[in-house]
Amino acid sequence: MTDTSEARPTDGAAEANRLRRLMRYVPLIAPVLLWAVPCWVLLHAGQDWPPLVRVGGSALFVLGLAVMPLAMVRGHGGRQQDRAAIVGDTLLGAIWVLFTWSVLLGVVLYPALGAADMGDGQDRARAVTWAVLGVTAALLVWGYAEARRVPRVRRIDVPLPRLGAGLDGTRVVLVTDTHYGPLDRVRWSERVCETVNTLEADLVCHAGDIADGTAARRRAQAAPLGTVRATRARVYVTGNHEYYSEAQGWVDLMDELGWEPLRNRHVLLERGGDTLVVAGVDDVTAESSGLAGHRAHLAGALDGADPALPVLLLAHQPKFIDRAAAAGIDLQLSGHTHGGQIWPFHHLVRIDQPAVAGLSRHGARTLLYTSRGTGFWGPPFRVFAPSEITLLVLRSPQRPSGTPAP
Repeated sequence: MTDTSEARPTDGAAEANRLRRLMRYVPLIAPVLLWAVPCWVLLHAGQDWPPLVRVGGSALFVLGLAVMPLAMVRGHGGRQQDRAAIVGDTLLGAIWVLFTWSVLLGVVLYPALGAADMGDGQDRARAVTWAVLGVTAALLVWGYAEARRVPRVRRIDVPLPRLGAGLDGTRVVLVTDTHYGPLDRVRWSERVCETVNTLEADLVCHAGDIADGTAARRRAQAAPLGTVRATRARVYVTGNHEYYSEAQGWVDLMDELGWEPLRNRHVLLERGGDTLVVAGVDDVTAESSGLAGHRAHLAGALDGADPALPVLLLAHQPKFIDRAAAAGIDLQLSGHTHGGQIWPFHHLVRIDQPAVAGLSRHGARTLLYTSRGTGFWGPPFRVFAPSEITLLVLRSPQRPSGTPAP
C-alpha cells in the first residue's frame, strides 16, 4: 500500500500556489475584459458598421482602457490628484455598467429575438447594441442621482432578548461609509447631518470609512459631523479606508468634533434603570497597517464590562461577526459592503463578507446589521443598491404588553 499522507499537503500547497499566481494577473486581465467585451458586442459581433465607426469606436475603447487605470493610479496613489480620481472612478463605474448589460443583453436579448424570428442576424445585433446603450445611459443617469442624493432613512425594529425594559425603544442611528472624497460634498454632508438630527437619536454611530484622503484634506466635508446631536452619545470606529489615509488623524478629528472614538473600548448607555454596553473595535485591517496601537481587539473592547449586560458592537466589516458571535455579542453594526453599490457587484462582495445588507442572525444569540452605506466609494453611481441612514429601534421582550412603541 502506498502512503499518500505526505503527498496531500504538498498537492494542496501546490494548488494554493497556482491560485495565488493566477490572482496576480487579475488586476491586468479584469480591465481588459471590462473594455474588450462591450467593444466586441457593440461594434463587432454580427455587426456591419461602416469602417469609420468600427475603427473609431474601437479606438475609443482602447483609449478608455489606457486612461482609466492611469487616472486611478494618479488619483488614488501617492499623488492623490482629485481630478484624475474623478475621471478614473467615473470611467470605472461607466464601463462596469456597460460590461454588465453587454453580457446580459448579448446573452439574453439576441437569442430571444432569434427565437421570435425578428429580423436577420444583423438586425438582432443592432437591436442589442441600441438596447445596451440605452439601458446603460439610463442607469448611469439614475445611478448618479442616487449616489448624490441624501439617503432615505431606513427604520428597523431590532429585538434583543437580553435588553432591559428601560432600554426598550432606544433609538440608534447608524451612518457609515460617507467616503468624503474628490467630489466636494460639503452641502451633502450638511444635509445628511440635518436628517440625522430629525431622528431624535439616543445613540449615533459612525461605522468607519469617513473619507478617502487625510483628515486635513477632507476636513471641510467632515466638519458638519460636529453638528450631529444625540441624547446619550456619538461614537465612531475606524474603517479600512482610514488606514489608507493616516488613521490617527481621523481619530483625532472625530474626537475634536465631539464623537467618542471606540478604539477597542466601550461606553455604557443607561436608560430607564437599565444599561447597554456600546463597544467598538478598530477595523480588521488596522494591525497590518503598521500603525502603532491599532488593531481589532474584542477582548480589550469588553474589558471591565459586566458579562450579564447586553452588548452593541461597532465593527466596520461584517466579517468580524465570527468573533462577535463567539463572544456572545447581542448586536453588531457594520458597513463596508455598500450593498454592492453597482449591481451585480454584490455577488463579488459575498465572496469576502458573510452579509451584504440588512439584518442577519449568526449563532444562537448574535444579530448583525449591515448598512448599505451613507455615501459611495469611487464611481459616483449607485445602481440597485440605495444608500441609507439607518434608524434601529432596540426592542426588549420585557416591555409590558400594550405599551406603545416610541
